[in-house]
Amino acid sequence: MAEQTNYTEDNIRSLDWKEHIRLRPGMYIGKLGDGSSPDDGIYILIKEVLDNSIDEFVMGTGKTIEVKVSEDEVSIRDYGRGIPLGKVIDCVSKINTGAKYDSQAFKKSVGLNGVGTKAVNALSDFFKIQSTRDGKTKVAVFEKGNLKEDAPVVDSSARRGTHVVFRPDSTIFPKFRFMSEYIERMIRNYAYLNPGLTIVFNGEKYFSENGLKDLLEENLDTAVLHPVIHLRGEDIELAITHSEKSQSETYYSFVNGQHTTQGGTHQAALREALVKTMRDHYNKQFDPSDVRQSVVAALSIKVIEPVFESQTKTKLGSNDMGPDLPTVRTYVIDFVKTHLDNYLHKNPDVAEAILKKIQRAERERKDLAGIRKLARERAKKVSLHNKKLRDCRVHYTDLKNERRLETTLFITEGDSASGSITKARDVNTQAVFSLKGKPLNCYNLTKKVVYENEEFNLLQAALDIEDGLENLRYNQVVIATDADVDGMHIRLLLITFFLQFFPELVREGHLYILQTPLFRVRNKKETFYCYSEEERRKAMQKLGGKPEITRFKGLGEISPDEFKYFISSDIRLDPVMIGRDGQVDKLLEFYMGKNTPKRQEFIIENLRVEKDELVS
Repeated sequence: MAEQTNYTEDNIRSLDWKEHIRLRPGMYIGKLGDGSSPDDGIYILIKEVLDNSIDEFVMGTGKTIEVKVSEDEVSIRDYGRGIPLGKVIDCVSKINTGAKYDSQAFKKSVGLNGVGTKAVNALSDFFKIQSTRDGKTKVAVFEKGNLKEDAPVVDSSARRGTHVVFRPDSTIFPKFRFMSEYIERMIRNYAYLNPGLTIVFNGEKYFSENGLKDLLEENLDTAVLHPVIHLRGEDIELAITHSEKSQSETYYSFVNGQHTTQGGTHQAALREALVKTMRDHYNKQFDPSDVRQSVVAALSIKVIEPVFESQTKTKLGSNDMGPDLPTVRTYVIDFVKTHLDNYLHKNPDVAEAILKKIQRAERERKDLAGIRKLARERAKKVSLHNKKLRDCRVHYTDLKNERRLETTLFITEGDSASGSITKARDVNTQAVFSLKGKPLNCYNLTKKVVYENEEFNLLQAALDIEDGLENLRYNQVVIATDADVDGMHIRLLLITFFLQFFPELVREGHLYILQTPLFRVRNKKETFYCYSEEERRKAMQKLGGKPEITRFKGLGEISPDEFKYFISSDIRLDPVMIGRDGQVDKLLEFYMGKNTPKRQEFIIENLRVEKDELVS
């Protein structure tokens, strides 16, 4: 019989605000991460502080926000009203303290829970806040949530506003790095959502005159069927167009300035509204999937006291606009039906282009109906026998699960590599999909190939992305191939597959490359895993003598006991990103299309660089 553990009053413990945040950071900022993913905690810290500055602009004060991010420190300065000086310390160190509980001070704000800056404070090894207003200023400094400096209020000639400087705690965020691309994307979205606001990020200005219209035009990476339709109303803004080549739906949705990457009631209402509007306008009962195929849209609404489904606010859960107001669903549907229908009547050329697009989608759907049915049955049969996919227990769609952001699918090739990862993985959050040989180069092929090709069909089914990202089962899709020529080729073919048929997976920051060590350098006391020649040289210098050096030629050569380090706390992921000026069509044509003199020249130049690196 198991020995009983005493359970007395001594076992009952109360945590103060900072202890609870530091003990359970995931409850406040989602996953911790190392900065390689846009939803990693260090970016949530920046967002929480920025949200407060944005809310000042929304309330009519402060038209400029200055953001500086160095290697490990963040500085955010706004020119809003400034925190009342007697409450500066309370606002960043007492849970459920803040002006956002007062609807007269802040209406339609994102930060309603009084936790944001407290979490930043508690999870930083240095946190400084300064508020200036009415010719006076107040400074307070904290370390890991503990007050270290409580400066007296003094006179100041500086402009009013709030200035926050913080350094994420390296004991909570080990080996973190800020990726400027993710911060820039966040800041651009703030600028699009707040026309008239200037955000200066590391010296570069971000400003938008046309709101969501600018967002779509600057993010489009394929040709479109018609100019962006831009509609505005009270507490709602919509921009919409249709991609010429992509068949997927792409949405950028926002609530009170918060990018709801997982959508929610407002995005669902938009999808429903588009179908209703098109059916009524053309007086035809189109299939919903035909109407929404190729849609690229951005939607922003403002709601009084929104309810999100997680602390990181990625999905709107509530359906209320506010007291004595219609529901979110009714509001969005009525707005779209009225304003989009009016636009189509006034612009018959756009209406004609959209009608032809819907009719084309209808023909394609009917042509594919039989093969899609067979493909789904094949995928279901394979999944029952678990031949290709070794699944995990938690999935990205489990919105209330704290570990959903950690969910990962490793796509690997060969039995030995998939076997090593399978044995080393965390069965709760990590799944493995095993490829059989090199995938097909699907550049310029139609989506029919996804259903006809067994590998692509089963991969699509494993991810559950046939109809978009709404049911995506893993937050991180990781290509895990050998670091040799064949492995690089497989990587390229898989990236081509996703860009060709599911570009939104890449745009939304879900696709990664797994970096695994090239060398193991060790002696009897220490072991170093090296990801480059430079790291190998440094490891040899540290160990001295004649250390044992192993060159890993493939993933299958790394034992499961070692592999667990490379896919757990020490995992190195390189995100696959589409640059701001990178059009998917042009990228795929250059790298995966017919051989051209330009591509030959590019390959020769890059081979020369690689050769120089090896010589050095």
